[in-house]
Amino acid sequence: MNSTVATSVTEIVLPGTVEPDGLELRTWDLPAPAEGQVVLPMDATGVSFAEQQMRRGAYYDQPPFPFVPGYDLVGTVTAVGPEAHAALVGHRFAAVTKTGAWTSHLLIDAADLMPVPDEVDAAAAETVLVNGITAWQMLHRVAKVRTGGTIVVLGANGGVGSTLAQLARHAGITVIGTTSARHHATVRAPCTTPVDYRDPHMYDRIRELAPDGVDAVFDHVGGAGIEQSWQLLRRGGVLVSYGSAATKDNEGDSQLPVLKLFARLTALELPAPRQERTVLQLLGRQAPLPHVLAAADERGPHPGAAPGGRRRPHPADRREDPVAGRRLGTDARRVPHRRRQDHHRP
Repeated sequence: MNSTVATSVTEIVLPGTVEPDGLELRTWDLPAPAEGQVVLPMDATGVSFAEQQMRRGAYYDQPPFPFVPGYDLVGTVTAVGPEAHAALVGHRFAAVTKTGAWTSHLLIDAADLMPVPDEVDAAAAETVLVNGITAWQMLHRVAKVRTGGTIVVLGANGGVGSTLAQLARHAGITVIGTTSARHHATVRAPCTTPVDYRDPHMYDRIRELAPDGVDAVFDHVGGAGIEQSWQLLRRGGVLVSYGSAATKDNEGDSQLPVLKLFARLTALELPAPRQERTVLQLLGRQAPLPHVLAAADERGPHPGAAPGGRRRPHPADRREDPVAGRRLGTDARRVPHRRRQDHHRP
């Protein structure tokens, strides 16, 4: 079903490195959806750390200016193109776009959609898209922490950190979460202990709580403190570095902080007589949604289904190694230990 009436689109454009009041509005007519595409009006989108860094020109691998920001969105399909299932119209879906979601209407491939249950508010669903994907992938596919394990989550009151802590508790994993003292009441829960990140002895406090080391540290801060995170690991533990907040105010090349972080991680790994693994996970587009929305798969036709029951491959169907980055479309790599014989380099 192709739309025959022109749809006027309003989008927010990031013209360059500007203050928030420098963002621009642009309107244009949306073309009819192409084969396999749908029209997805935006019901909810978000503003995250990623967009804030993009506005400063400091986000890793961001597109050149000008462009439309917006990492993810939730919307209700209003039209479909050829080979997309007409029954998708009228149903709500979520999608990860990396950029382009700050718009009133979006053309998107049906295979990139994930159904949102009717009982979940659009804004609530939007908050767990990138946050939930990042947290779930790191916990269960990268670190692979088992029930009964202990992890450290830096920034446990943030979007990714709070989601990660909840997913860990649900899996029976003990969490030590760093946050400011005013957020301790929010973070504190069964199997979760908050630690004040402003405490100059924060790492000593964590060692008191886990004297034998922890199974994984999830570090979004990077910078010089990455070595302290490394030292918290037990033998065989995993350091998951997924950001460089320590360098968020740095000017210049947006890729330089990431390259420096790789260098720090490699320097930690090579001389170590232990078997810790270090992983850098950078979220890219087309990452499958976590299981928090998986129940919605039973709603109506799969977005990748074509008329007549044929089914196109869906991103969530692929089973390539997520650490190698082929499934997520990420820049993700494992820094192998020199004594390991089963190391993998993508």
